[in-house]
Amino acid sequence: MKFVHIADMHFDTPFTLLSDRANLGEVRRLDQRKAFKKMIEYIKENEVSYLFIAGDLYDHEYVRQSTIDFINNCFKQIPNTLIFITPGNHDPYLKNSYYVKYNWSKNVKIFTSKIEKVEMKDFDLYGYGFEDFYLKESKVEEINIENKEKLNFLITHASLDGGYDDQRVYNTISSSKLKQLGFDYVALGHIHKTNLTRENRNIIYPGSTISLGFDELGEHGMIVGDIEKEKIQVEFIKLDDKEFRELEIDITNINEPEELLEKIETLELNEKDLYKIILKGNRNFEINTYKLYKQIEARNIIKIKDKTQIGYDLNKIANNTTLKGIFAKEMLDKLNDENIDKETIEKAIEIGIEALS
Repeated sequence: MKFVHIADMHFDTPFTLLSDRANLGEVRRLDQRKAFKKMIEYIKENEVSYLFIAGDLYDHEYVRQSTIDFINNCFKQIPNTLIFITPGNHDPYLKNSYYVKYNWSKNVKIFTSKIEKVEMKDFDLYGYGFEDFYLKESKVEEINIENKEKLNFLITHASLDGGYDDQRVYNTISSSKLKQLGFDYVALGHIHKTNLTRENRNIIYPGSTISLGFDELGEHGMIVGDIEKEKIQVEFIKLDDKEFRELEIDITNINEPEELLEKIETLELNEKDLYKIILKGNRNFEINTYKLYKQIEARNIIKIKDKTQIGYDLNKIANNTTLKGIFAKEMLDKLNDENIDKETIEKAIEIGIEALS
Protein backbone atom coordinates (compact mmCIF):
# COMPACT_ATOMS: atom_id res chain seq x y z
CA MET A 1 0.00 0.00 0.00
CA LYS A 2 1.30 3.45 -0.95
CA PHE A 3 0.90 6.42 1.35
CA VAL A 4 2.11 9.96 1.98
CA HIS A 5 2.59 11.22 5.53
CA ILE A 6 2.88 14.91 6.46
CA ALA A 7 2.41 16.98 9.62
CA ASP A 8 2.81 20.47 11.03
CA MET A 9 2.02 22.50 7.95
CA HIS A 10 0.67 25.31 10.19
CA PHE A 11 -1.24 27.06 7.43
CA ASP A 12 -1.65 30.81 8.09
CA THR A 13 0.86 30.97 10.94
CA PRO A 14 1.88 34.66 11.11
CA PHE A 15 5.69 34.15 11.10
CA THR A 16 5.92 37.23 13.33
CA LEU A 17 9.31 36.30 14.84
CA LEU A 18 10.94 35.35 11.57
CA SER A 19 12.37 38.60 10.28
CA ASP A 20 12.16 42.36 9.99
CA ARG A 21 11.64 41.94 6.25
CA ALA A 22 8.16 43.40 5.81
CA ASN A 23 6.70 40.81 3.44
CA LEU A 24 8.52 37.63 4.45
CA GLY A 25 5.56 36.23 6.38
CA GLU A 26 3.38 36.62 3.29
CA VAL A 27 6.05 34.97 1.13
CA ARG A 28 6.33 31.98 3.46
CA ARG A 29 2.55 31.55 3.54
CA LEU A 30 2.66 31.35 -0.26
CA ASP A 31 5.49 28.83 0.09
CA GLN A 32 3.19 26.72 2.25
CA ARG A 33 0.66 26.57 -0.58
CA LYS A 34 3.36 25.74 -3.15
CA ALA A 35 4.61 22.83 -1.03
CA PHE A 36 1.08 21.54 -0.47
CA LYS A 37 0.29 21.65 -4.20
CA LYS A 38 3.58 19.89 -4.93
CA MET A 39 2.50 17.08 -2.57
CA ILE A 40 -0.90 16.84 -4.29
CA GLU A 41 0.79 16.56 -7.70
CA TYR A 42 3.03 13.79 -6.38
CA ILE A 43 -0.01 11.87 -5.12
CA LYS A 44 -1.71 12.24 -8.51
CA GLU A 45 1.30 11.18 -10.57
CA ASN A 46 2.14 8.20 -8.37
CA GLU A 47 -1.45 7.04 -7.70
CA VAL A 48 -0.97 7.14 -3.92
CA SER A 49 -3.92 5.58 -2.13
CA TYR A 50 -3.66 7.22 1.29
CA LEU A 51 -2.66 10.57 2.74
CA PHE A 52 -1.98 10.85 6.49
CA ILE A 53 -1.95 14.34 8.04
CA ALA A 54 -0.77 14.03 11.63
CA GLY A 55 -1.93 17.31 13.14
CA ASP A 56 -1.35 21.07 13.02
CA LEU A 57 -2.52 21.31 9.43
CA TYR A 58 -3.46 24.92 10.19
CA ASP A 59 -3.26 27.39 13.08
CA HIS A 60 -6.73 27.68 14.60
CA GLU A 61 -6.12 31.21 15.88
CA TYR A 62 -5.11 32.65 12.51
CA VAL A 63 -6.50 30.46 9.73
CA ARG A 64 -8.77 32.10 7.16
CA GLN A 65 -11.78 30.65 5.38
CA SER A 66 -9.99 31.17 2.04
CA THR A 67 -7.12 28.96 3.23
CA ILE A 68 -9.50 26.19 4.27
CA ASP A 69 -11.13 26.46 0.84
CA PHE A 70 -7.69 26.13 -0.75
CA ILE A 71 -6.90 23.00 1.29
CA ASN A 72 -10.24 21.39 0.53
CA ASN A 73 -10.00 22.15 -3.18
CA CYS A 74 -6.63 20.42 -3.19
CA PHE A 75 -8.24 17.38 -1.54
CA LYS A 76 -10.92 17.33 -4.25
CA GLN A 77 -8.18 17.01 -6.87
CA ILE A 78 -7.25 13.56 -5.49
CA PRO A 79 -10.70 11.91 -5.14
CA ASN A 80 -9.24 8.39 -5.27
CA THR A 81 -6.95 9.09 -2.32
CA LEU A 82 -8.37 8.61 1.18
CA ILE A 83 -7.23 11.40 3.50
CA PHE A 84 -6.96 10.86 7.25
CA ILE A 85 -6.44 13.86 9.55
CA THR A 86 -5.74 13.75 13.26
CA PRO A 87 -6.05 17.21 14.87
CA GLY A 88 -3.12 18.52 16.91
CA ASN A 89 -2.60 21.14 19.60
CA HIS A 90 -2.68 24.03 17.10
CA ASP A 91 -5.73 22.77 15.17
CA PRO A 92 -7.80 20.89 17.77
CA TYR A 93 -11.24 19.46 17.07
CA LEU A 94 -13.16 22.31 18.75
CA LYS A 95 -16.87 23.05 18.36
CA ASN A 96 -16.08 26.22 16.41
CA SER A 97 -13.20 24.72 14.41
CA TYR A 98 -13.26 24.20 10.67
CA TYR A 99 -12.95 20.47 11.33
CA VAL A 100 -16.47 20.60 12.76
CA LYS A 101 -18.27 23.37 10.89
CA TYR A 102 -16.80 22.97 7.39
CA ASN A 103 -18.12 20.70 4.63
CA TRP A 104 -15.00 18.73 3.78
CA SER A 105 -14.43 16.70 0.64
CA LYS A 106 -15.93 13.19 0.73
CA ASN A 107 -12.49 11.55 0.77
CA VAL A 108 -11.55 13.19 4.11
CA LYS A 109 -11.79 11.48 7.52
CA ILE A 110 -11.07 13.53 10.67
CA PHE A 111 -10.37 11.82 13.99
CA THR A 112 -11.32 13.06 17.48
CA SER A 113 -10.07 12.33 21.00
CA LYS A 114 -12.06 9.11 20.98
CA ILE A 115 -9.78 6.36 19.70
CA GLU A 116 -11.28 5.06 16.50
CA LYS A 117 -10.37 2.19 14.24
CA VAL A 118 -11.03 2.41 10.51
CA GLU A 119 -11.03 -0.97 8.77
CA MET A 120 -9.64 -0.89 5.26
CA LYS A 121 -8.96 -3.69 2.81
CA ASP A 122 -5.21 -3.13 3.05
CA PHE A 123 -4.91 -2.28 6.74
CA ASP A 124 -6.55 -1.19 9.98
CA LEU A 125 -5.96 2.43 10.95
CA TYR A 126 -6.23 3.69 14.51
CA GLY A 127 -6.62 7.45 14.97
CA TYR A 128 -6.46 9.71 18.02
CA GLY A 129 -6.62 13.52 17.99
CA PHE A 130 -6.79 16.63 20.15
CA GLU A 131 -10.10 18.21 21.17
CA ASP A 132 -8.35 20.99 23.08
CA PHE A 133 -5.05 22.85 22.92
CA TYR A 134 -3.62 20.43 25.49
CA LEU A 135 -3.91 16.69 25.90
CA LYS A 136 -2.49 15.68 29.26
CA GLU A 137 -3.57 12.05 29.51
CA SER A 138 -2.90 10.00 26.41
CA LYS A 139 -5.05 6.98 25.62
CA VAL A 140 -2.76 5.67 22.89
CA GLU A 141 -0.99 3.19 25.14
CA GLU A 142 -4.36 1.58 25.96
CA ILE A 143 -4.91 0.49 22.34
CA ASN A 144 -5.20 -3.24 21.69
CA ILE A 145 -4.60 -4.22 18.09
CA GLU A 146 -7.48 -6.49 17.17
CA ASN A 147 -6.20 -8.18 14.02
CA LYS A 148 -2.44 -8.66 13.88
CA GLU A 149 -2.68 -10.60 10.63
CA LYS A 150 -3.36 -7.30 8.85
CA LEU A 151 -1.19 -4.21 8.56
CA ASN A 152 -1.92 -1.90 11.49
CA PHE A 153 -1.33 1.84 11.41
CA LEU A 154 -1.62 4.57 14.04
CA ILE A 155 -1.97 8.28 13.30
CA THR A 156 -1.67 10.80 16.12
CA HIS A 157 -0.13 14.14 17.08
CA ALA A 158 2.10 13.42 20.05
CA SER A 159 5.19 14.12 22.12
CA LEU A 160 7.23 10.94 21.88
CA ASP A 161 9.03 10.19 25.16
CA GLY A 162 8.31 13.77 26.34
CA GLY A 163 10.69 14.36 29.22
CA TYR A 164 9.93 18.01 29.94
CA ASP A 165 6.87 19.42 31.67
CA ASP A 166 6.03 21.62 28.67
CA GLN A 167 5.87 18.53 26.45
CA ARG A 168 3.92 16.30 28.83
CA VAL A 169 0.71 18.18 28.02
CA TYR A 170 0.88 17.24 24.33
CA ASN A 171 -0.22 13.60 24.24
CA THR A 172 2.98 12.09 25.62
CA ILE A 173 3.53 8.49 24.59
CA SER A 174 6.37 6.04 25.10
CA SER A 175 8.31 4.77 22.10
CA SER A 176 9.03 1.48 23.87
CA LYS A 177 5.32 1.04 24.59
CA LEU A 178 4.47 1.79 20.95
CA LYS A 179 6.86 -0.93 19.86
CA GLN A 180 5.17 -3.35 22.25
CA LEU A 181 1.76 -2.49 20.82
CA GLY A 182 3.01 -3.77 17.47
CA PHE A 183 1.96 -1.18 14.90
CA ASP A 184 3.49 -1.63 11.47
CA TYR A 185 3.64 2.15 11.02
CA VAL A 186 3.03 5.06 13.39
CA ALA A 187 2.36 8.39 11.64
CA LEU A 188 3.28 11.12 14.11
CA GLY A 189 3.16 14.90 14.18
CA HIS A 190 4.24 17.65 16.61
CA ILE A 191 8.05 17.58 16.36
CA HIS A 192 9.21 19.76 13.46
CA LYS A 193 12.24 17.66 12.52
CA THR A 194 12.07 14.25 10.88
CA ASN A 195 13.40 11.27 12.84
CA LEU A 196 13.58 8.96 9.82
CA THR A 197 16.82 6.95 9.85
CA ARG A 198 17.96 3.58 8.52
CA GLU A 199 17.32 2.12 11.96
CA ASN A 200 13.97 3.83 12.57
CA ARG A 201 11.51 3.11 9.77
CA ASN A 202 8.08 2.83 11.33
CA ILE A 203 7.58 5.32 14.20
CA ILE A 204 8.01 8.48 12.21
CA TYR A 205 7.86 12.24 12.47
CA PRO A 206 7.98 13.75 8.98
CA GLY A 207 8.89 17.15 10.47
CA SER A 208 7.19 20.40 9.51
CA THR A 209 6.26 20.41 5.83
CA ILE A 210 8.04 23.72 5.33
CA SER A 211 10.51 25.29 7.75
CA LEU A 212 8.92 27.82 10.09
CA GLY A 213 12.17 29.48 11.19
CA PHE A 214 15.81 29.19 12.17
CA ASP A 215 15.07 26.56 14.80
CA GLU A 216 14.11 24.30 11.87
CA LEU A 217 17.24 24.14 9.73
CA GLY A 218 17.73 21.75 6.82
CA GLU A 219 15.30 20.14 4.39
CA HIS A 220 11.55 19.87 4.99
CA GLY A 221 8.90 17.86 3.21
CA MET A 222 6.96 14.60 3.39
CA ILE A 223 7.36 10.90 4.05
CA VAL A 224 6.43 8.53 1.23
CA GLY A 225 5.87 4.88 2.02
CA ASP A 226 5.07 1.56 0.42
CA ILE A 227 4.39 -1.07 3.05
CA GLU A 228 3.55 -4.75 3.08
CA LYS A 229 3.55 -7.07 6.07
CA GLU A 230 7.17 -7.45 7.24
CA LYS A 231 8.36 -5.14 4.44
CA ILE A 232 8.69 -1.39 4.86
CA GLN A 233 9.93 1.04 2.24
CA VAL A 234 9.85 4.68 3.35
CA GLU A 235 11.71 7.75 2.16
CA PHE A 236 11.80 11.47 2.78
CA ILE A 237 11.02 13.77 -0.16
CA LYS A 238 11.76 17.49 0.00
CA LEU A 239 8.83 19.86 -0.60
CA ASP A 240 10.14 23.19 0.67
CA ASP A 241 12.15 25.00 -2.02
CA LYS A 242 13.90 27.10 0.62
CA GLU A 243 16.16 26.12 3.51
CA PHE A 244 17.00 28.12 6.59
CA ARG A 245 20.76 28.27 7.07
CA GLU A 246 23.14 29.75 9.62
CA LEU A 247 26.60 31.13 8.81
CA GLU A 248 29.20 32.20 11.36
CA ILE A 249 31.67 35.06 10.96
CA ASP A 250 34.57 35.48 13.37
CA ILE A 251 35.19 39.24 13.64
CA THR A 252 38.25 39.05 15.90
CA ASN A 253 40.52 40.40 13.15
CA ILE A 254 37.95 42.88 11.78
CA ASN A 255 38.50 46.42 12.98
CA GLU A 256 35.81 48.56 11.32
CA PRO A 257 32.04 48.29 10.62
CA GLU A 258 32.72 48.84 6.90
CA GLU A 259 35.13 45.91 6.86
CA LEU A 260 32.48 43.68 8.45
CA LEU A 261 29.91 44.79 5.88
CA GLU A 262 32.33 43.93 3.07
CA LYS A 263 32.91 40.50 4.63
CA ILE A 264 29.17 39.78 4.71
CA GLU A 265 28.66 40.98 1.13
CA THR A 266 31.31 38.51 -0.14
CA LEU A 267 29.60 35.43 1.37
CA GLU A 268 28.57 32.79 -1.15
CA LEU A 269 24.82 32.38 -0.69
CA ASN A 270 22.23 30.18 -2.36
CA GLU A 271 19.73 32.75 -3.58
CA LYS A 272 16.74 30.50 -2.74
CA ASP A 273 17.73 29.98 0.89
CA LEU A 274 17.24 32.22 3.93
CA TYR A 275 20.20 33.05 6.16
CA LYS A 276 21.03 34.04 9.70
CA ILE A 277 24.50 35.53 10.17
CA ILE A 278 26.03 34.77 13.58
CA LEU A 279 28.87 37.06 14.61
CA LYS A 280 31.37 35.55 17.03
CA GLY A 281 34.83 36.26 18.42
CA ASN A 282 36.21 39.39 20.08
CA ARG A 283 34.86 42.65 18.71
CA ASN A 284 37.06 45.72 18.36
CA PHE A 285 34.26 48.17 17.66
CA GLU A 286 30.61 48.72 18.54
CA ILE A 287 28.25 46.56 16.50
CA ASN A 288 24.82 47.92 15.64
CA THR A 289 23.06 44.86 14.19
CA TYR A 290 19.96 46.82 13.16
CA LYS A 291 22.00 49.34 11.17
CA LEU A 292 24.12 46.57 9.66
CA TYR A 293 21.02 44.62 8.67
CA LYS A 294 19.63 47.62 6.83
CA GLN A 295 22.90 48.13 4.92
CA ILE A 296 23.15 44.58 3.59
CA GLU A 297 22.20 44.22 -0.07
CA ALA A 298 21.51 40.47 0.03
CA ARG A 299 17.76 40.28 0.73
CA ASN A 300 17.93 36.63 1.81
CA ILE A 301 20.00 37.52 4.87
CA ILE A 302 17.11 38.03 7.23
CA LYS A 303 18.72 37.89 10.69
CA ILE A 304 21.98 38.94 12.32
CA LYS A 305 22.86 37.60 15.76
CA ASP A 306 25.67 39.20 17.74
CA LYS A 307 27.41 36.60 19.93
CA THR A 308 30.71 38.45 20.12
CA GLN A 309 32.55 39.56 23.24
CA ILE A 310 34.34 42.84 23.82
CA GLY A 311 37.92 42.68 22.60
CA TYR A 312 39.36 45.22 25.03
CA ASP A 313 41.79 44.05 27.74
CA LEU A 314 40.13 45.96 30.56
CA ASN A 315 42.60 44.72 33.20
CA LYS A 316 45.47 46.13 31.18
CA ILE A 317 43.70 49.45 30.53
CA ALA A 318 42.72 49.72 34.22
CA ASN A 319 46.40 49.74 35.22
CA ASN A 320 46.82 53.10 33.49
CA THR A 321 46.46 56.30 35.51
CA THR A 322 44.63 58.01 32.67
CA LEU A 323 40.92 58.85 32.57
CA LYS A 324 40.48 55.79 30.35
CA GLY A 325 42.14 53.65 33.03
CA ILE A 326 39.86 54.99 35.76
CA PHE A 327 36.84 54.32 33.53
CA ALA A 328 38.02 50.75 32.82
CA LYS A 329 38.53 50.04 36.54
CA GLU A 330 35.02 51.23 37.36
CA MET A 331 33.54 49.13 34.54
CA LEU A 332 35.36 46.03 35.80
CA ASP A 333 33.72 46.51 39.19
CA LYS A 334 30.32 46.79 37.54
CA LEU A 335 30.90 43.63 35.48
CA ASN A 336 31.38 41.74 38.75
CA ASP A 337 28.09 43.06 40.13
CA GLU A 338 25.47 40.31 39.67
CA ASN A 339 22.62 42.83 39.91
CA ILE A 340 23.68 44.76 36.79
CA ASP A 341 22.96 43.56 33.24
CA LYS A 342 26.28 42.45 31.75
CA GLU A 343 25.30 43.19 28.14
CA THR A 344 24.40 46.78 29.02
CA ILE A 345 27.75 47.30 30.76
CA GLU A 346 29.64 45.86 27.79
CA LYS A 347 27.91 48.33 25.47
CA ALA A 348 28.79 51.17 27.88
CA ILE A 349 32.42 50.03 27.87
CA GLU A 350 32.58 50.11 24.07
CA ILE A 351 31.09 53.58 23.86
CA GLY A 352 33.24 54.88 26.71
CA ILE A 353 36.55 53.45 25.46
CA GLU A 354 35.96 54.81 21.96
CA ALA A 355 35.02 58.22 23.32
CA LEU A 356 38.14 58.38 25.48
CA SER A 357 40.51 57.11 22.81
